[in-house]
This record gives sequence, structure tokens and C-alpha cells, in this order.
Amino acid sequence: MSDTPSAETARTTAEPLTTEAVQEWLLEKVAHKLGVAPAEVDPEQYFDEFDLDSTEALVLSGELEDWLGFELETTALWYHPTIAQLSRYIAEKQAEHAA
Repeated sequence: MSDTPSAETARTTAEPLTTEAVQEWLLEKVAHKLGVAPAEVDPEQYFDEFDLDSTEALVLSGELEDWLGFELETTALWYHPTIAQLSRYIAEKQAEHAA
């Protein structure tokens, strides 16, 4: 049995991502890594406040890119430092890729 949440499953649909879908995925992944319920993760909290080590952050980034189907700039987390901000950015970026 896998210890990762079902939200990790790669997206197989060509439908555009919504900010809400990305935020839900991120909340579930961060909550899983922290060992808490997704409802306990504040989407407005800065990523560096989640106490994820650099390896965990790198793994999370890779899983996110796998789920999205495209790479994010290395500066994405710097310029969009919360789950809420990154979710909005990703939804906009994915819409550009789909266009």
C-alpha cells in the first residue's frame, strides 16, 4: 500500500486546471508530508514556514511537475511563496500551455 495521497496521481485529462484544484493538490501533499489533515494547512502560510527540509521541498516540486505535466521555473516558489499564490500562478501558466 502506498503512503502517498491519491491526489498525487498524474493528471490524465486535458481540461484546464483551476486554482482550487491546484490548491487542493498542494494542501494534500503538504499536509501528508507534515502528518496533519489538509484543513490544518494554511494556504496563505509561506512555504518556508512549513518546516520542510530541502529534500522534501525538492521532492514536492518534482511531484507537482509530474502531476502538472510541465516544468516550473526554479524561481516559481520565490515569486509565489504561498500555496494560494502558487496555485493561482500555476492555473494561469497551465492555461497558457493549453492555448
